[in-house]
Amino acid sequence: MVKDGILAKGGRKEKNWNGTKFNFPYSDAVERFRRDIAARQDFDPATVFVWGVFMAKALLQVIKDVEENLGPEGQNVVNEALRKVGYDAARQMFEHAVFPEGTSEIEKASFCATAINTILWTSVEKPEILNEDEAMFDILWCPLQDVYGPFDCRIQRYLVEGVMNFLRKKGGVDFDVKFEWIIPAGAETCRFKIWRRKGGEEPQWEKYSQLLAEKAMKKWREKKGGSGER
Repeated sequence: MVKDGILAKGGRKEKNWNGTKFNFPYSDAVERFRRDIAARQDFDPATVFVWGVFMAKALLQVIKDVEENLGPEGQNVVNEALRKVGYDAARQMFEHAVFPEGTSEIEKASFCATAINTILWTSVEKPEILNEDEAMFDILWCPLQDVYGPFDCRIQRYLVEGVMNFLRKKGGVDFDVKFEWIIPAGAETCRFKIWRRKGGEEPQWEKYSQLLAEKAMKKWREKKGGSGER
């Protein structure tokens, strides 16, 4: 099934995808890696994967320890830091993005999602545009699916919030995202839906992020004996 999806150099069936251009974030580091490291005969690409998992596990431990020791204040600091990182990565990728003339707004949203999924998350994605207001994608494989549990995946939510903050600021079109099921919870894929938000509609992605943050703080208060004090 994983062979059905696309990675960073993959193609999509929409004709406007062919003329769409994004930048790689951290371009200087990427170029050095390609030039000096990736082509070496003694290089094993799996070591980059190990390094990424190592960093992901470190971040997960930081968040858990900050929440346990500092409570809501610490949680807010870490979550906002993740949003900043997501915003900056999106800025590097999409600030000078090029879309062919006639590319619809839902295509732009879906194409950006493909870039995010296949570059920032190095995932195998299977996208589909449903109509002029809706799109979806399945993540067929994610580097963290065997490492993070369902609750751990909330880390990605704050990074995504930063990404969406930039795209909303740049594009002016307010799309929202939600997940329907995820691999760490036992599903075969991670299924996400993208849709154009109507006027006055509450942002669902941020709303669910807040629910997860409150769930983490509920655990913290219970561990502290119900008082929420250190």
